[in-house]
Amino acid sequence: MKRKLISSLFLLLFFITACNPAANTDLARWQDQAENTTIIRDNWGIPHVYGKTDANAVFGLIYAQCEDDFNRVEVNYAMAMGRMAEFEGESDIYSDLRMKLYIDPESVKEEYENSPKWLKKLMDAFADGANYYLYTHQEVKPKVITHFEPWMALAFSEGSIGGDIERISTRDLASFYGKEKSNEIAEVILDQDEEPRGSNGFAISPKNTLNGNALFLINPHTSFFFRPEVHMISEEGLNAYGAVTWGQFFVYQGFNDNCGWMHTSSKADVIDYYLETIEEKEGKYFYKYGDELKPIIEKEITLKYKKGEEMLEKVVTAFYTHHGPIIGEQDGKWVSIRLMVEHEKALTQSYLRTKANSYKEFYQTMEIRTNSSNNTVYADADGNIAYFHGNFMPIRNEKFDWSGMVDGSNPETDWKGLHVLNEMIHVLNPENGWIQNCNSTPFTVSGEFSPKKEDFPNYMAPDFQNFRGIHAVKVLDHVKDFTLDKLHDAAYDSYLPAFEIYIPILLDDYQKLKHADKKLYNRLHEPIELLRNWDLRFSEESVETSLAVYWGQEMLKMTRNLEINPKISVYDYLADGMSSENRLAALLLAVDKLNLDFGSWKTAWGEINRYQRVNGEIVQPFNDDLPSLPVGFASSRWGSLASFGSRAYPNTKRMYGTSGNSFVAMVEFGDKIIAKSSLAGGQSGNPDSPHFDDQALMYTKGQFKDVLFYKEDVERNAEQKYHPGN
Repeated sequence: MKRKLISSLFLLLFFITACNPAANTDLARWQDQAENTTIIRDNWGIPHVYGKTDANAVFGLIYAQCEDDFNRVEVNYAMAMGRMAEFEGESDIYSDLRMKLYIDPESVKEEYENSPKWLKKLMDAFADGANYYLYTHQEVKPKVITHFEPWMALAFSEGSIGGDIERISTRDLASFYGKEKSNEIAEVILDQDEEPRGSNGFAISPKNTLNGNALFLINPHTSFFFRPEVHMISEEGLNAYGAVTWGQFFVYQGFNDNCGWMHTSSKADVIDYYLETIEEKEGKYFYKYGDELKPIIEKEITLKYKKGEEMLEKVVTAFYTHHGPIIGEQDGKWVSIRLMVEHEKALTQSYLRTKANSYKEFYQTMEIRTNSSNNTVYADADGNIAYFHGNFMPIRNEKFDWSGMVDGSNPETDWKGLHVLNEMIHVLNPENGWIQNCNSTPFTVSGEFSPKKEDFPNYMAPDFQNFRGIHAVKVLDHVKDFTLDKLHDAAYDSYLPAFEIYIPILLDDYQKLKHADKKLYNRLHEPIELLRNWDLRFSEESVETSLAVYWGQEMLKMTRNLEINPKISVYDYLADGMSSENRLAALLLAVDKLNLDFGSWKTAWGEINRYQRVNGEIVQPFNDDLPSLPVGFASSRWGSLASFGSRAYPNTKRMYGTSGNSFVAMVEFGDKIIAKSSLAGGQSGNPDSPHFDDQALMYTKGQFKDVLFYKEDVERNAEQKYHPGN
């Protein structure tokens, strides 16, 4: 029966293509690409894609990603192009508008046409790989993208979905462009977890390693299943291994034979907000700029959205000044935003860095200066280690406060070009022999040999220090015999430095309670003593971790209703700004909640903190009655380098993780690459696949698999070997 169905399917495909000469041409091109591309799936389901050309490797990579999770590939592009409301409904209109303010298909198509020939070949291969997958998998029903076009690759060219555009508030857009929707959008925004997103990157110089080779840690903290693990190789010099955001054709965080690159989300100030003075004349809008009035640029944007069984449209007239689109209103003035918009350059930089074979070549890719939302940690086989804080950095007049909004009518607030790379915060081969960045200040990136804050404009690095940054320095400093195993131990060190600060303050608060409230003093005695004697380390068995985390969460809840100076971190406020009464009240609330939910406040952390994957979604309907695994790691907000962002859901008492350590890799550069990796769950998004959760238990224990980088190792551990379409 199965053989008859397959025969019928191919007869149908033959009939369709025979009646369509264009489809015949496409099919011939796809089959030619497939013939020159081989996918080898190893015993973990990781695709190793071999192509005669880079374009063949891109073709096979996209095809393999679609095999693993077409839904996530399509959704990423639907989001990047502002088409989510077409299947999610009206509530996504303003997130779509946010993207369409910058992604105009006609202008992006023009960018594609003007791209260099080599890059167009890769974009063509990207579209061909996705379309060939759909052609050979007629059972797959796309939500909105039934045909991929080459220019679409430019809509998603850096690494994050949306990238800097996510700094635009959809709530403000809704209020400005469609007042009737502002409350609905506000609810959507507020109904999201508050787990810090980011990454850890470590680079260790040969002078600090046992084998005399540079070591490298790649540890992005993203939503789970956000990036799969891939390997792409061609006869044109491509050999990149690492994590790729679903649907992209370049390894975003990874390594090749000679170099490794790791991005951490940057707080470098590369986006500016302008208050525009608006005048209306005869139904037209103008904005003040110096001594003149300039006409507001108007652009109609059509937003399609699903309502019931119907597809409806909403047309928004978007406004622009020379700074950028209008995204809101404040005190009677319109707010515009300026940020990096260089789709072709960004894609060029993202791809070329994967082929860099030396520090000099990697530096040349950084000189393109379009990696606007990231810092970069780097290491190579020559023993170099380096750090770049940001990459795209506008030159501004330092007399203005760029942390807030500036006067758009003053020409002095315009950007004055871009800083060249050697003017930005950069570290190469520091004397201490290590580099770390955990989304915190660059002024501790290499210990005492870090860059000095006073040497740079304030807008280059307004980043706060965080507890992961403090922790990273602690585990890296003064170690001279690093191996991959010791690098692993550092990356998964169980210490929670936040509580080194908070608990002594709590103990002082408690001591003052002795004479003020004897009843509360006695009630908190046992929990206080438990925290007093804690070694500040998480584990599955730790009751102290449960109590400390619940206490911290209760304090954070309190801050939502308190006025806090935006120039200080909320985590500093917990220590220096919160009252003793609130800190003690939060501990009491934590004890009561643990008693209520679990029958005792003395509940082990692993009983509460869980990993569960039952379907292909990131945030699924978690269920305390379904199987799950205990996890010892904690949230990065408390300084856990091994981040596990978990929370309880409306129908659960346990906390389930959805973000944090996702793809993690450790690399030793030498005569040959030695690497190990970990993936949150498994490579496939299909619950019926053996690779849906085959890494889950290892993941929760911090255990790694060997990376198969060389073809002889890949073939020795091959599970499948095939051409796309076969």
